[in-house]
Amino acid sequence: MKALILAAGYATRLYPLTRNLPKSLLPLGDLTVLDLIIRKMEDVASITEIIIVSNAKFYAAFGKWMESRSFKKTVKIINDGSTSEQNRLGAIGDIGFAIESEGIDEDLLVCAGDNVFTFDLNSYVEYFLREQKDCILVQRMQDQDELRRVGVAELDASQRVLSFKEKPAQPKTDVGVFAIYLYRKETLPLFRDYLQAGHEPDAPGHFPEWLSRIKEMKAFFAEGTSYDLGTHEAYRKMRNLMDNKQQ
Repeated sequence: MKALILAAGYATRLYPLTRNLPKSLLPLGDLTVLDLIIRKMEDVASITEIIIVSNAKFYAAFGKWMESRSFKKTVKIINDGSTSEQNRLGAIGDIGFAIESEGIDEDLLVCAGDNVFTFDLNSYVEYFLREQKDCILVQRMQDQDELRRVGVAELDASQRVLSFKEKPAQPKTDVGVFAIYLYRKETLPLFRDYLQAGHEPDAPGHFPEWLSRIKEMKAFFAEGTSYDLGTHEAYRKMRNLMDNKQQ
């Protein structure tokens, strides 16, 4: 299994912090967002390589970060060639780019590069391997506004995905979906089909929304918390939380 971290965005909502630094390299105490994600992935024995997809603007920044780190697993940074919001590939476009450019032909864990989470990835991967189905990571949420900011899934009693809607105006259920997906290697060619058909290339949840209509998918209920660092306020709160932990 390989892991892919999506870190090619431009995070304009966090300007000026991210004008010259990618969001996934924003500091959280002595670490960065990316360090925390990679630590979670390094705990999963079946992951053999971690691929970080960047853009041309921030590729050098990731290289500099990587020079100052040591890893338990193979970590590689790839450049999707985009230079701005105007020509970016989008999250699903970047997944397709990574699959093609790296010749990925094995199960794939895909994770957004701007979320800090406490979920146990080992339990998620074990469920995926046991079920042998593409999987989404879910949690019940009571806050309707929070549900409108994520994907929302409808499940049957066996946790099979009956429907999936990315960022719905009217959430159908209380099952929220996080941007951590597991895809079987047989599914990977479908990214090319999806993109060639002209579907939405941006938010990563649009692909499993489409996929759930043509393939059986399963959902894994996670125990833990996810922090989306998409706003200045959210980043400040996360910095304070990490500062308190490291004291």
